Amino acid sequence: MTNPRIVSLAEFIAALRTADRERLWNVLTADYFTGELVPGSRWVPLDRIGREVAAHNLDRDARIIVYCSGVSCPNSKDAGAKLATLGFTDVLVFEGGLEAWKADGRGVEVLGRASAA
Repeated sequence: MTNPRIVSLAEFIAALRTADRERLWNVLTADYFTGELVPGSRWVPLDRIGREVAAHNLDRDARIIVYCSGVSCPNSKDAGAKLATLGFTDVLVFEGGLEAWKADGRGVEVLGRASAA
């Protein structure tokens, strides 16, 4: 099993250039999800990761990038650990999450529409 790799904002931005929307996930649970997404990502709550993987029959070598609200939120690390347990070998965890993304002046998508940070 390969441990998920924690990535910085710069590494996250670089990874986004080649990321597939199907594998770029905001993993906040429903209790904390506000509708904000890094543009091009999808909402896959932490408690639905197993079902998502099964539904899309994802290749265990496929890169999956996860993030949540910020460093004080455990969801991205928990999602990375869950994916590793499921056998995924190329998992990136963007620990800074939406907090770091917006602090860098980057916009978010809100429920399907773009919004400035």
